[in-house]
Amino acid sequence: MESEDDMHDANDIESLDDDFYSGETEDAPLDYYSDDDADDYFDDAERIESRRPEQNFTILKESDIRLRQEDDVARVATVLSISRVSASLLLRHHNWSVSRVHDTWFADEERVRKAVGLLEKPIVQHPNARELTCGICFENYPRARIEMASCGHPYCISCWEGYISTSINDGPGCLMLRCPDPTCGAAIGQDMINLLVSDEDKQKYARYLLRSYIEDNKKSKWCPAPGCEYAVTFDAGSAGNYDVSCFCSYGFCWNCTEEAHRPVDCGTVAKWILKNSAESENMNWILANSKPCPKCKRPIEKNQGCMHMTCTPPCKFEFCWLCVGAWSDHGERTGGFYACNRYEAAKQEGVYDDTERRREMAKNSLERYTHYYERWASNQSSRQKALADLQQMQTVHIEKLSDIQCQPESQLKFITEAWLQIIECRRVLKWTYAYGFYLPEHEHAKKQFFEYLQGLFFNLNIIINFFGDSSVNNTQL
Repeated sequence: MESEDDMHDANDIESLDDDFYSGETEDAPLDYYSDDDADDYFDDAERIESRRPEQNFTILKESDIRLRQEDDVARVATVLSISRVSASLLLRHHNWSVSRVHDTWFADEERVRKAVGLLEKPIVQHPNARELTCGICFENYPRARIEMASCGHPYCISCWEGYISTSINDGPGCLMLRCPDPTCGAAIGQDMINLLVSDEDKQKYARYLLRSYIEDNKKSKWCPAPGCEYAVTFDAGSAGNYDVSCFCSYGFCWNCTEEAHRPVDCGTVAKWILKNSAESENMNWILANSKPCPKCKRPIEKNQGCMHMTCTPPCKFEFCWLCVGAWSDHGERTGGFYACNRYEAAKQEGVYDDTERRREMAKNSLERYTHYYERWASNQSSRQKALADLQQMQTVHIEKLSDIQCQPESQLKFITEAWLQIIECRRVLKWTYAYGFYLPEHEHAKKQFFEYLQGLFFNLNIIINFFGDSSVNNTQL
């Protein structure tokens, strides 16, 4: 007798045959359709396209970062009618936000100048002076050997070089460099840097300035992958979607910079990572699988053998594993080596109830955590293998398959896309175990629905892996 599903399948096949012979198949040319049908076709295509998530991030190379930085400096310099060096100092002070620079400048220009160190006129004047005294070494120098910032405080070139070079070698703090005079807040711009220091120090300063454009900007971050030098700018887009895929093939969450973990929220990921690295699970294991020596309190694990336990040197105390009493009080009358009458009697009286309950709870908690962690780690390992397989496919097998099938490699892109889908499936399935671990036990309906969805996703992953492995085998043939 046919099942209901078989009957549905048969009906579906009949309807497909009817569509085929009536010329209304999916692959039919548009000439087969009426104008209304064609309009509906394009409307559906537009709706499908509109449902695709828009990319709300931009990957930037170093040249892109430098171009954007120079463009922002030029915009501020043009609008405020100031030099590019002053515009750069302003932007650096306002975390490279052009809008903030404009708002604060036009609200109170004098206050902004004072905060940044952009002086309109020198504090110290030197009219017609042929020689000046350096404010650091107190030696007299000709005017040509003296340099001054916008404040007018005079310092010799040698002292300037030492002061700026030391600041640059100390780190990115050199971007906030001020006049050496302790009472002066005049800013030292890139023009002074380029004039006075070596080429190596100039490159370091320029590097710090370039990195500050990303690190001080709230809308941009460096890719957290080891060795990656790409940056990412993030724009407001799909609510709750913080997944970013860098050019280096590393995917991460913009919000917490951990590995991409959608649909699990950042809070759950943070708790899971902390739990994996914390010592609490070690203590749970010790509590669940060991007992303290009655004399020295050192944890002792029993993995086989009888109930006669001997603590490690220098303690060497002998005790019973069950009742934790001295073994000298035990013997044939207490149950021998594999039982303990004292323990059984005390247990019936409820003496060990709290201790045993605590050990049982620790054991159950440890087993539950192990269950989820092993599957989380297994999917992580499978994902890493899929990444390695993808690399091998792109570098070795795709060329062989192209020769065997007599097709250009551009026609075999679907294999790479399928492999990327395997990697994505492994990523999502991995994080479902972190989600399941923190799912409250009392929410039975939610837990059952989660397990149902997880099962569907797991089956889909098996199917995708099957076809992925078949592709590898066919390629190797």
